[in-house]
Amino acid sequence: MAHSSIQLRPWSLNDISDLVQLANNINIAKNMTDAFPNPYTYMDAEAFVRRVSTEIPQKVFAIAYNNKVVGSIGIFPKEDIHRKNAEIGYWLGEPYHGKGIMTEAVRLIVKYGFETFDIERIYAAPFRNNKASQRVLQKSGFILEAVLRMSIIKYNELQDETIYSIRKVDYIGEGW
Repeated sequence: MAHSSIQLRPWSLNDISDLVQLANNINIAKNMTDAFPNPYTYMDAEAFVRRVSTEIPQKVFAIAYNNKVVGSIGIFPKEDIHRKNAEIGYWLGEPYHGKGIMTEAVRLIVKYGFETFDIERIYAAPFRNNKASQRVLQKSGFILEAVLRMSIIKYNELQDETIYSIRKVDYIGEGW
């Protein structure tokens, strides 16, 4: 999946050193779930790449900017009564912030999600203090649905979580 100089592509074992260099950063880890390790080691990167590169259909992609890995994005369909929903999660290496890369990557994963999975809604749940992530979602057509007060804990601090979503009917209506 590509648009201009931004591409979503499967992770490769050749990406491990770039992955470690970008992901081993407390400023990224502080806005991620606890499943995202800090420090982020070579072993963590190898295990991650081996796990996500075997999924069919693909759910987690490397974000490449001018053919260089700069971050990661994934889409995760839900099950049971939530089966018409999918959650997205993403991060971008700090040197690449503020360049519009993530907004384009989110648009690409939304297109992929609606075309690949039998879903009606895609959502993201950034921490309330992660204003940059919220701006990315707003620029990508997502709407704020809720603020869940003190619903998550990261580094022993209770925080608010925001829920943003885009519905398939709105995505189609936008003419993406």
